[in-house]
Amino acid sequence: VIRHRDVRAAYFGVIDKFRLQVSEQSQRKALGKKEIIATLLPSAKEQQQQKEEEEKRIKEHLAESVFFEQTLCQPENRTASSGPSLLTVFLGIVCIAALMLPTLGDLESLVPLYLHLSVNQKLVAAYVLG
Repeated sequence: VIRHRDVRAAYFGVIDKFRLQVSEQSQRKALGKKEIIATLLPSAKEQQQQKEEEEKRIKEHLAESVFFEQTLCQPENRTASSGPSLLTVFLGIVCIAALMLPTLGDLESLVPLYLHLSVNQKLVAAYVLG
C-alpha cells in the first residue's frame, strides 16, 4: 500500500515513479523489478470546485468585455439536436419489420413468399438493430 500523505492542490498533476523489486528473502539478488508511474489527481469534489471557480473567472472577464455585450444581443442561429436522426429511426423500423417477417421455409404464413427472409438476412437486420 502506497499512501500520499501530503496532499495539496500544488501537487496535482505531479508525476511520481515507484520501483518495485521482487527478490527472495534469503538473497539480495532481484528476481524482477517494475516501475510504476503515479499522478496525483484532484477528487471529483475538488475538480467541480475548480471548474466553478474557472467559470466564474471567465464570466467576470467576459462581462467586462465589450465583445460580450455585442454578442449577447445577437440571437443564436444554431439548432440543437434533440435526439436520433430521422435516418436512424427509419433504419430501426425497417430492421424490426424485417425481423417480424417469416423465415424461408415457414409454410403456414399469410405473407407472400417473396417477403420470406433467410436466416442470414434476419441476422444482418438484428446486427444493424443492435
